[in-house]
Amino acid sequence: MRKVIILGAGQVGSSVASNLVSEDNDITIIDLDAKKLKVLADRFDLRTIQGNAGHPSVLIEAGVQDCELLIAVTEVDEVNMLACRIAHVLFNVPNRIARIRAIEYLENDQLSDGTLFDISHVICPEQVLTDYLLKLVAFPEALQVVEFAHGRVMLVAIRAREDGLLVGHPISDLPRHLPNIDARIVAIFRESSAVRPDGQTIVRTGDEVFFLSETGDMRKVMEELRKMDRPVERVMIAGGSDIGLRLAMALEKKFSVKLIEPDRDRAKYLTARLEKALVFNASESDAELLAEEGIDRIDLFVAATPNDERNIIAALLAKRMGARRVVTLIHQSAYVDLLEDSKIDIVIGLADATIGTILSQVRRADVDQVHSLRRGASEALEVIVHGDRTTSQVVGRKVDEINWPVGAFLGAIVRNDAVIMAHHDEVIKAEDHLVIFVNDKKIIPRVERLLQVSGLFL
Repeated sequence: MRKVIILGAGQVGSSVASNLVSEDNDITIIDLDAKKLKVLADRFDLRTIQGNAGHPSVLIEAGVQDCELLIAVTEVDEVNMLACRIAHVLFNVPNRIARIRAIEYLENDQLSDGTLFDISHVICPEQVLTDYLLKLVAFPEALQVVEFAHGRVMLVAIRAREDGLLVGHPISDLPRHLPNIDARIVAIFRESSAVRPDGQTIVRTGDEVFFLSETGDMRKVMEELRKMDRPVERVMIAGGSDIGLRLAMALEKKFSVKLIEPDRDRAKYLTARLEKALVFNASESDAELLAEEGIDRIDLFVAATPNDERNIIAALLAKRMGARRVVTLIHQSAYVDLLEDSKIDIVIGLADATIGTILSQVRRADVDQVHSLRRGASEALEVIVHGDRTTSQVVGRKVDEINWPVGAFLGAIVRNDAVIMAHHDEVIKAEDHLVIFVNDKKIIPRVERLLQVSGLFL
């Protein structure tokens, strides 16, 4: 059993705890807020300690001397950085992950790589979310876009529409439609239930379909499910948070960007940081302003204030007033499912969007990447396999010889510079990168055990 200490019982810390507590880990979580700790203690089999996560005495009480992994995700960057430094210097904790959000730290190379504070891996949720949103700008038809193998493989979720070429036809028709492209449908969700895809499965209007292909082929693949929307040209961002600022900075050179921020001092700061984007010191729910600034001609509206209720109202108002596509960021996980059937096109739970960055560092198999999908219910993993036929349950075997857990689907194999769709007779080799879709994260421990090297399989 591995001992893990989590610093911070907020949304991210709670999500990490819920993911790891069922995977044979000894979890201790530290926070100053007794109410948050009680909620976690009532829900999960873990230990809680109320105290300052940056104090050595509190870390000692948590058992830091025997800790294998420290995950520092408190709300204060400095506490996270200091805790990692203390854990390394005083207690020789081998793996230390810290969340750092302030742009001032991350723009400094000596601080951003974590070396100065002995951080094994730095995570920045704001940058993860910005990258996530940029992919939605590039693929305006998609519900979710994630990449593997350094961008060579792409997994896209899309809502099937009746104008799609494959809609109403079996999956086996896909090669006929795309004769020179190798793509896989790795999952279909119909009315929130998973449909195991095979050649005879009929794609229906409204299905949430997950496609896997080489990145360069993805646009042609997506056309099978719906006609392409016109490219994004005009973006409006509600809220000048770090996420809003990062997104505006990333988009302003190529797109028309407008940003709304109600705090006067923050609006002045944003104006100084941005070159082309227009900053408005106003409320994001000011209907008169939205009308004056052409909300009905906005291709993408992103609600990114620190407040969930404000984000929801702003997104619904923008949609009602004619914005083509609206996205809202949500801090409280309970709201994410609540908004599933709303008029909001895409609801992004901040914890779900960033949890994969942490999980890729803590999974037991050699996991290169983890992406949380479908509001945290599913996962996609890129796993590197090792060993040989005597020490591995997958290496040296054909895809259809492997005892995959029900709900796990191997989509692609990345071997050196080649991307190979995982057809049934493909033999897996050592050091292959496997891209695996798991429709229920509860089976992740079984998938990890399957992919680990062991001397038991002789």
